[in-house]
Amino acid sequence: MKIGIFSLALGMAKGTALSKAFAAHAERLGFSTLWVPEHVVLLDKYASRYPYTDNGILPAPTNSPIPDPFLSLAVMASATQKIRLATGICLVPEHNPVVLAKVIATLDWLSEGRFALGVGIGWLEEEFAAVGIPWERRAQRTRECIDAMRRLWGDEVSSFSGEFVSFKEVRSFPKPVRGSVPIIFGGESTPALRRVADYGTGWFGFNLTPDEASAKIGKLEQLLRANNRKLSEIELIVSPSGKPITPDDLKRYHEAGVAEVVITTLGLPHTPEAAAKTLEDGARKWLEPASRL
Repeated sequence: MKIGIFSLALGMAKGTALSKAFAAHAERLGFSTLWVPEHVVLLDKYASRYPYTDNGILPAPTNSPIPDPFLSLAVMASATQKIRLATGICLVPEHNPVVLAKVIATLDWLSEGRFALGVGIGWLEEEFAAVGIPWERRAQRTRECIDAMRRLWGDEVSSFSGEFVSFKEVRSFPKPVRGSVPIIFGGESTPALRRVADYGTGWFGFNLTPDEASAKIGKLEQLLRANNRKLSEIELIVSPSGKPITPDDLKRYHEAGVAEVVITTLGLPHTPEAAAKTLEDGARKWLEPASRL
């Protein structure tokens, strides 16, 4: 079983030293993926409900530094050679997909094909208002953005005509190293799982115990079957997030079909030296038992 980590330490220090050290030590120790979150803005007051807490409040200060994920991952790519780099997650409907396709392809090209696009449709309506994107029909906008970006990544000369995106006979280079990038959808609702079944290559379940993950995977398998697809075609990734688990629970995730467990609780080191110790402690706790599965 693979173990990924959320790179929450990126905003803990100015400059690139901490990000590079965190990434380099994670690769050295054998972590599989570095996941970086995205929020363009946060707000002190909002009516939207964060879906992963009982009170609906994001469990982080609203002045927490959340660097741009693509710039952050580019820095981390420069310090590594093998570890996968991923957004966890990118709020795709908040972006211009023509510009985003270029950013993603460039990052994938610079990292020699190591990038995976973790996708979400968003939970914070007030953030959409701040960037000037309608909250309504954001799921449909996301589908169209992904379709348009895949066209830009795959065609020598690209055209697309839709409700939200339109371009004709354009060239977008560089292309992703593998011709496209993995599209890994976050979300646990039936509509979120349906997005995976319809046009995703992976699923990232968040804040799930092994039993909860198993139930969601069973539902996903049904949806895939309805689309003439197989569960084996989908990369299954789960994070327990704030739910306490032990290394023994890794076996239960593995038995449910999970390929990668993403750990969020390794701490927030403020120096390169602290990053090394934090990751070494995490490797002893999580990588060693995972390697036996």
